[in-house]
Amino acid sequence: MSAVLSVEKPKPKRRRRASQRPFWERGYRSHGYWLGKQRIGIVEVEPGNKLELKYRWQAGTQTGQAATLKDARRRVEEAVLLGGRQLLLFDE
Repeated sequence: MSAVLSVEKPKPKRRRRASQRPFWERGYRSHGYWLGKQRIGIVEVEPGNKLELKYRWQAGTQTGQAATLKDARRRVEEAVLLGGRQLLLFDE
């Protein structure tokens, strides 16, 4: 009698589609916050030399100013997260 070895083919692993994650893209006088090919936020440098609030940010309908780039980017990220979770007040 000959022993028959059964060789099972390994099942291919299923890959989950990674959901798109927003990322920052640096520009000359502005930084953009992108989700795929859609810009969802922006941070721009205000013109002028001696300004306390040097950076202007915008995400959706929210805008503001910040003293540092780090703070402005953080505010854009918070506004995007809040806008994604908040329900609409009035249906369109």
